[in-house]
Amino acid sequence: MIEFDQFQAVDMRVGRVTTVDDFRQARKPAWKLAIDFGPEIGVKRSSAQITHYSRQELEGTLVVAVINFPPRQIGPVSSEVLVLGALDDEQGVVLLRPDRAAEPGRGSADQAAPGVSAQGPGATPMISLPAARSSTATV
Repeated sequence: MIEFDQFQAVDMRVGRVTTVDDFRQARKPAWKLAIDFGPEIGVKRSSAQITHYSRQELEGTLVVAVINFPPRQIGPVSSEVLVLGALDDEQGVVLLRPDRAAEPGRGSADQAAPGVSAQGPGATPMISLPAARSSTATV
């Protein structure tokens, strides 16, 4: 078990996928993504094994990613963020993403500053994660 303080150290943010490029050098099929996390954080790069999603399905979609892990070298790509997904026996990785519009760069409601309500105007939007057959999150 981890302590709640440890969970709060994980910085999960909403981002919008802006570009999706082939990653032919990857050992397992993957896309190279550019994800915009808003003006405070900017655009970050990621490699994601989510090739059952088409380029058209991914471009412009909102995703949830961990932005404060150190970059990870995946072949020639420096993956700066970890896009979150749930494993499904039939579909592979199913992206975790907001079920409503959310501003890129916003964090999860559990990470709101102490004393800040996650329900009032200007509050951090709640990230609602869709159900999947497995609770294991990975990408």
